[in-house]
Amino acid sequence: MEKQEHTGSRRGLFADRPRRWRYLSAMAVVVLMVGVAERTGEREVIFPEMAALAIGMWIAPKRVWNVTRLQLVLLMGAVAVAGVCIVRWSPWPLAANLALAFAFAAGCLSLSRTTLVPLVSACMLPVLLHTESWVYPAAVTAMSLIVVAGQRAMERGGLRSETHYDRPEWNWRHDGVRWMWLLLAVLAVAVLPLSTGYRYCILPPLIVTFVEFANSKSGFRNRPVQVWLMLVAGATAGTLMEWMGHVWLGWSESVVALVVCACLFVMFERVGRYFAPVGAVALIPMIVPPQDLFRLPVQIACGAAVFIAVALLLFQRCYSWNRGQFVYCVVPTPLRRYISRPNRGVQE
Repeated sequence: MEKQEHTGSRRGLFADRPRRWRYLSAMAVVVLMVGVAERTGEREVIFPEMAALAIGMWIAPKRVWNVTRLQLVLLMGAVAVAGVCIVRWSPWPLAANLALAFAFAAGCLSLSRTTLVPLVSACMLPVLLHTESWVYPAAVTAMSLIVVAGQRAMERGGLRSETHYDRPEWNWRHDGVRWMWLLLAVLAVAVLPLSTGYRYCILPPLIVTFVEFANSKSGFRNRPVQVWLMLVAGATAGTLMEWMGHVWLGWSESVVALVVCACLFVMFERVGRYFAPVGAVALIPMIVPPQDLFRLPVQIACGAAVFIAVALLLFQRCYSWNRGQFVYCVVPTPLRRYISRPNRGVQE
């Protein structure tokens, strides 16, 4: 997924009506999802990747993933069903089941010739959290339908530019070998967390981040520190609001979801960049046991750091970067803007 620049960011959010409505629509659908889960008592209705899909398909002004609307619905539903089937009927241990889920999602991406990497998370999440209920794939399919219908409505209403699917050329041998190396890298990173019980270090949104960074065409690969900070900030905001708002103060989960989304979108506006997995990470605290809340941000921070580092070392070969590129990568965009602001003022 490529991060997108704000169009019309100089005018500000409140002067940019289309972007403002895209934000409000994303907040509304996340609150609706959480509200349905709270009302029915079915926690499986909460699909964290829904926030990521809303960010990528609604908020980002340009195309993020190369996929048709029909493909998005069918693929998301298929991998969700596959994940539940693995949990229900696979006799293998967790590591093998996670590898099977990753391989199935990778196969779907390759056969469909799409770049909808959140498929990986949708397939692996029920395996990691041991979700057996068929409510999960039903919710994923329903949320996917809402996303594609909302995107189409926004395009017709002039709230965002129309997206097109470009069927790419695939080298099946090269693509298969690349996915195999990605799977081996994921398993290597997962060995320690699975053996020590720190499973939140390998949450599916972090694996999506790893796959995105391993993709040489992803523009945000040049900003690893900024992406890591955004992931940690999203996890921290989600955890604090879940504990303080829901566990301590007794707020409705819907209110917590609304506040979390508002925090994320303010961060996007301040940073000037979008990164869809941050949305999924921020909603994860709503589906983990309360006793795990405070260990969640720490494990996410550690897991994200390892996955990003492995992707940069093995797939981006960051050790061959020159000094200027390395400095550019480790300094977040807002800090670079702050440092260069006096120089721009002198030039003007």
